[in-house]
Amino acid sequence: QVQLVESGGGLVQPGGSLRLSCAASGSIFSVNTMAWYRQVPGKERELVALITKSGNTNFADSVKGRFTISRDNAKNTVYLQMNSLEPEDTAVYYCNLRVQVTRTSGSNDYWGQGTQVTVSP
Repeated sequence: QVQLVESGGGLVQPGGSLRLSCAASGSIFSVNTMAWYRQVPGKERELVALITKSGNTNFADSVKGRFTISRDNAKNTVYLQMNSLEPEDTAVYYCNLRVQVTRTSGSNDYWGQGTQVTVSP
């Protein structure tokens, strides 16, 4: 059993900043890829940022230069620092972690509950 808890969403003005966090708990042998997605009504869920176990990162073109992703392996936690926020960043943000539960099992994907980010004057 693995559970993910997200925090850090809220209302912010254009140009402002927010920092999201997502912590995993439960039966965890190792955490591989960590990622953040977002979704708005009428659109498919979009990959925002990804970080591998070795620390390599990838970002959606729309957030490059504004967002950063990081991880704390000791705490099984992933962060998303969002700067220079724009109205089009408004969405529900979800964390996704690929977790190996035991040393003999394969990996499964787990999702956070989602946190609302609203960018408005």
